[in-house]
Amino acid sequence: MGCLIKHPGFSVLMIFHPTAVAGAFVIELVVLEDDRGFFARAFCEKEFAGQGIAMHTAQVNLSHNHHKGTLRGLHYQVEPSPEKKFVRCISGAIWDVIIDMRPDSPTYLRHFGVELSAANRRALFVPEGCAHGYQALEDGAEVLYCVSASHSPAHERGIRHDDPRFGIQWPLPVTCISQKDRSWPDFQPV
Repeated sequence: MGCLIKHPGFSVLMIFHPTAVAGAFVIELVVLEDDRGFFARAFCEKEFAGQGIAMHTAQVNLSHNHHKGTLRGLHYQVEPSPEKKFVRCISGAIWDVIIDMRPDSPTYLRHFGVELSAANRRALFVPEGCAHGYQALEDGAEVLYCVSASHSPAHERGIRHDDPRFGIQWPLPVTCISQKDRSWPDFQPV
């Protein structure tokens, strides 16, 4: 036995909430539910453009974290390969953090954090010139993110998760981190 469900006309299926970092948004889905389950638009170039965001995707990355407390980041790329990112947690939960590294931005050196989870289905848009990192809040957390530029090791920069200049409060003790991420020097403004 099948079912046919009709939805009234709709146009907006993503809600953009500005953050404390200029040009960054927490994005919530408009969920259309019926007897089958739900439908939601995970990404829409047209709705991004409506917010003044041109988002081209060069890569789609997936990261899995075995243990809660794992920390990845904080990374960004400089010219000529800056990256925009569209980040979503598809399993478990993470604490996602960005830092504005753009000297000409009104929110230069300000940071913002938000919980992204499979349950809340939020996403985070990270503008070019912002460092990005996250901490797994649950074992098995998986993160899917679209990136506007290919990874370029020569243009990658980083901020250490415990850099005293920023004082980021991570929700859990850091239980696992790469040597590269642990070794970034203290930030020195140019």
